[in-house]
This record gives sequence, C-alpha cells and structure tokens, in this order.
Amino acid sequence: MVGLAQKIDEAVEHIQGRWSTTPRVGLILGTGLGGLAEQIEDQTTIRYDDIPHFPVSTVDSHTGQLVCGRLKDKVIVAMEGRFHFYEGYSMEQVTFPVRVMKALGASTLLVTNASGGMNPHFSAADVVVIEDQINLMGDNPLRGINDDNLGPRFPDMSEPYNRQLIKLALDAALDLGIVCHKGVFVAVAGPNLETRAEYRMLRGMGADIVGMSTVPEVIVATHAGMRTLGFSIVTDMCLPDALEPVAIEKILEIAAIGGEKLAKLIPRVVEQLD
Repeated sequence: MVGLAQKIDEAVEHIQGRWSTTPRVGLILGTGLGGLAEQIEDQTTIRYDDIPHFPVSTVDSHTGQLVCGRLKDKVIVAMEGRFHFYEGYSMEQVTFPVRVMKALGASTLLVTNASGGMNPHFSAADVVVIEDQINLMGDNPLRGINDDNLGPRFPDMSEPYNRQLIKLALDAALDLGIVCHKGVFVAVAGPNLETRAEYRMLRGMGADIVGMSTVPEVIVATHAGMRTLGFSIVTDMCLPDALEPVAIEKILEIAAIGGEKLAKLIPRVVEQLD
C-alpha cells in the first residue's frame, strides 16, 4: 500500500514536471463556477487523469483539470471541478488535491461551491462568504493514523475560515457593489436533496446554507496550516413551508449567474492578498 505522503510526492513531482512555478494560492471551483479559470494568465492545464493518484470528476458540470498560472499577478493553482464524497470517493481522495496544493507551496486556499439557501434573508444567485461550518457527512478526512508531517493529530477548528480574509472579501464585495452575506455552511453526504423536515433540522442547528462539499477540504486545509476563505452561491431556496422541486438544469443556470459575481469578486480578493 502506498502511503499518503508518497502519493502526494508523486503527484507533486508530475505537476512540477509540467509547471515549475510555486503557487501562493489554491482555488477550488465548484458547480457552475469553472468560468473563473478563464481569467488565469500564462496557463498550464493538466488533466486530473494524468496526475498520479488524482480521482476523476464524474459530475458533468466539473471540467476535471488543474489550471496553473497567474491571477492578478499572484501565482495560483486552480481546480476546475472538484471531487465529492457522494461520487463514491473516500475522504482521503476527496481532499487529496488540497494536500497537493499545500505541498506545491500554496499557503492560502479559496474554495467555492453551490448551495441551497435556508436563510430567508438570502435569495437565489446571492453570494455568501462562509464564516463557519458544520460537518454532517458522517465521515472525516482525518480519520486513521495521523502523519505529523502533514499536520497535528487534533487540529483546532475555532477559526476554519480566516477572519481577516472574510473581512477582505466583504469589503471587496462592497466596493464592487455585489450583495454579499455571511453564513454558516452545513455539509451533508448527498447526492439527494433534503426533505422538508431535514431543512427544518439544519436551519434549527444554525446553518444558513447547505451543500455536499467544501467541509472536508477545509478540514484538511486547517490541518495543513493553510488559511482559508470560502464562497458559496445560493442556487435554490430551501424554505420548508415553500419548498418546490428543483431541476439540476435550473441549479446550473443560477450558479452561472452567481459565478459571474465571483468572477469579479475573487480576482479582487486575490489581488489584495498579502
């Protein structure tokens, strides 16, 4: 059995053979948000299935490649499409790219997703800056023997999303005239959407938005000592007393509208990173 550290080294070696620059920022682009990758300059693209030990995206809306280059003069490595627990991958596989980004040199992780909105003050296509998270996926990417070279056995999670970066994002949104909320994100295993009773429970727990990703990656980023900033696009409203069936086509349409906002906001944030 090949250990995690060796898998990371082999993936890094392959990527550095194609792209030798050291990134400062890692970016994970979620459902419908891949268009932002078009702004990355001096691009080198590497398909996931070419990288040792990388899973392959099975979701149609996820392109499935690393895009390496510069965004606002910051060296960045971006995932154009992520992996999900519901696809059948282990938590180690889902979070493996974060380990690789860290090993390549990235110290900051920006993560995006599409989510269901449970806070009645939110609207479809709104941007939410994630301020905290709840893990209801039934698993944890840190289970098992801990490699102290990758991070501590019991990482502190009192600030999974960096407060300074949250303020930076909110200020940037204000400058750009983009409506932007703060909210708590809860992750569930999926792939089915939630029932009315489940939405009531999740809202009662203090969650504002719900999705099927992000939390594992952020746990691993925290374990690895990266500072993290998360953005979510509300793609459908999940209000139990006014719940309507949702088609994936409509979710992708709304995600694209929200993605246009993030395509303006994230470069502004990256530009101001220290």
